[in-house]
Amino acid sequence: MTSYFIAGASPLGGEPMNIVLTDGLIAGIGDDLAVPGGAAVVDGAGLVALPGLVDLHTHLREPGREDAETVASGTRAAAAGGFTAVFAMANTSPVQDTAGVVEQVWRLGHQAGWADVFPIGAVSVGLGGEHLAELGAMADSAARVRVFSDDGKCVWDPVLMRRALEYVKAFDGVIAQHAQEPRLTDGAQMNEGVVSAEIGLAGWPAVAEEAIIARDVLLAQHVGSRLHVCHLSTAGSVDLVRWAKARGVEVTAEVTPHHLLLTDEYARGYDPVFKVNPPLRTAEDVEAVRAGLVDGTIDIVATDHAPHPREDKDCEWAAAAFGMTGLETALSVVQQTMVDTGRMSWADVARVMSAAPARIGRVSTGPRAQGRPLAAGEPANVTLVDPAARATVDPGRQQTASPNSPLRGLSLPGRVVATFLRGRPTVLDGRPRQADAQEVR
Repeated sequence: MTSYFIAGASPLGGEPMNIVLTDGLIAGIGDDLAVPGGAAVVDGAGLVALPGLVDLHTHLREPGREDAETVASGTRAAAAGGFTAVFAMANTSPVQDTAGVVEQVWRLGHQAGWADVFPIGAVSVGLGGEHLAELGAMADSAARVRVFSDDGKCVWDPVLMRRALEYVKAFDGVIAQHAQEPRLTDGAQMNEGVVSAEIGLAGWPAVAEEAIIARDVLLAQHVGSRLHVCHLSTAGSVDLVRWAKARGVEVTAEVTPHHLLLTDEYARGYDPVFKVNPPLRTAEDVEAVRAGLVDGTIDIVATDHAPHPREDKDCEWAAAAFGMTGLETALSVVQQTMVDTGRMSWADVARVMSAAPARIGRVSTGPRAQGRPLAAGEPANVTLVDPAARATVDPGRQQTASPNSPLRGLSLPGRVVATFLRGRPTVLDGRPRQADAQEVR
């Protein structure tokens, strides 16, 4: 394996340092390191070095919807966005509800070689919400599943949710809930509020999310288990999670880049690219989730990358699919909304986009550890970003197979210059490099 000498990059935005990557590890980091013999030199002047990003919420669509995305195209997009690991949601076809299917997705990730892929197992059989899936078998499989979710659908039955929370305690698993009370959102198209009333689209009330979160934090407290709240989007949800944490409940939460940036005002043009679940909320909600991320109530940023083929979005709003892409723009959105505004540092970004998601997903230790600090002896999962760069989002130039980015035409700061997965560059000079298939063990 080629060694790399990253010259003069700034770890977590601090003082410039040299970083040596050798044999899959960070061999050294300091301002007085010399270039090892035979090492390839990467000019890091002006670049911020971050630990490889980890996305706890990605839809890779394979198997079953390869017209929207494949594991290969999705992880190539992840690498382009600075990610070295993604957690693949279970709503594939067939659903990731058995050991065989999660192992298939895990192996596809290894074969693609762009990023580590950790499959998320379904909570219920076929996402049907009636019978518990094979949680133990998925946990014992080669994929070692520790996160389970019916995302795209809510585990609405409190009895089933309680059983799932109890079951995963045996292997330190976590249930990641898509908080949406289905009876309160039947036929809903966007956030319920002034905009929905004015443009005539069926409203999706904030209480539909908040009611499930309130129920589930109480269930998690009752059984002493871990709960993770997916794509939290309302001010009331932030308050509920803050309250639960103050009571000692083992609850974590995520916010998406689009909920940090966009509001329901974007629905006024009836462009289905802005149709998403949960919906874009009000400016007051956006401010609340930003504040929640700053004070630690919200633990992580997760993309909820949801690719769709063009025909599923190029139609009238009511018929369009919910979802947005986000892997390639997530870091730029966080830089614009949180770093450039002075609300977060690059060290905070490393926490919410690398260390914390790896910890929640239980992949921060072991031979393929992710989310580790930038230090000698740690795995060489490194992302280099140019914070001074600026570019206009062009979905046609992205690596994802689907064009449904809500940020098209928007100028965003930051550019991922390089991504290293265990010392091997998956992106270099801003361009994806041919990935090497990884050995599956």
